[in-house]
Amino acid sequence: MQSYLRTILHTVGMFGALTATALLLACGGSNDETLTVYSGRSEDLIAPLLDRFAEETGIDVQVRYAGSVELALLIREEGKRSPADVFISQSPGPIAFLAELGLLGTLSADVLDLAPHSDGGQWVAITGRQRVLVYHRDQVAADELPASIFELTEPQWQGRVGFAPSNGSFQDFFTLFRLEHGDDVALGWLQGLVANGAQTYGNNSAIVQAVARGEIDSGLVNHYYNARLKVENPSTPSENHRLADGDPGSVTIATAASAVSSGDEALAERFIRFLLEEESQQYFAEETLEYPLAAGVKPAAGIEAPATIDFGEFDALGGGLERTLELIREAGLDI
Repeated sequence: MQSYLRTILHTVGMFGALTATALLLACGGSNDETLTVYSGRSEDLIAPLLDRFAEETGIDVQVRYAGSVELALLIREEGKRSPADVFISQSPGPIAFLAELGLLGTLSADVLDLAPHSDGGQWVAITGRQRVLVYHRDQVAADELPASIFELTEPQWQGRVGFAPSNGSFQDFFTLFRLEHGDDVALGWLQGLVANGAQTYGNNSAIVQAVARGEIDSGLVNHYYNARLKVENPSTPSENHRLADGDPGSVTIATAASAVSSGDEALAERFIRFLLEEESQQYFAEETLEYPLAAGVKPAAGIEAPATIDFGEFDALGGGLERTLELIREAGLDI
């Protein structure tokens, strides 16, 4: 496990580089309770819900924003001294890592029944985001769109694909890919992608913007990045392409929430229930354009969710990220 921590630390840098600072988002009423949230979701995506929870309940909400892996490491280092009550992760890997270390509480059955959840009950999915291929419609013909990510290593895609190996969603996708197909197949695909001239970017937003500019023909991203860009600019020439059902490149990844065992688990569950209420799920559907997973809320207009979403396999991610990072580096990529 220590080698895992060293690997992650190498990836994200020294702890002192954490840019997150605790912010007091709300204060009011006579309620003396304080909820401390460690959020791997960025402020622009989650802060409006934190504000509303504070306003409706009178509970002081303090939040620390940083990358999900950084926050998982912070909770690991803090251990039983961690002030965190809730950990919200951009992807299941960091939460599965903490669950493996025994640092998360087990959510009650009534919370777990609200949405897809881990088999062990340590986390519940809040929203879903499908992996897709974003492409420039003037540079990629409809009849050449691939059915599988395996096609992206073929000569016709040379130099035409972008991806973000340091991104948590890419790492979760790649972990699931290698767990299903084996390390040799997964590494061979990644090496083939690199050998085929695929370009690397820092995150999904950079890929989508590069495609929209015509800098790159296509890229592997989560579905909602291009959907949001098209809301801002309906004339953008970038489009999402869903790969075939069952293909490694079409996996749906959860954002997830958990109660940290060192904190107030009852208060944490109250907040997690709030995230799964209809109004909150409607916010995710309409504002972030992700797939809502609870309360019978439908995706936003024009956003088509997969027919079935199963997150059970994500329990395996906690012990799989270390090997994933090793293979990404073995393919010659800096992360």
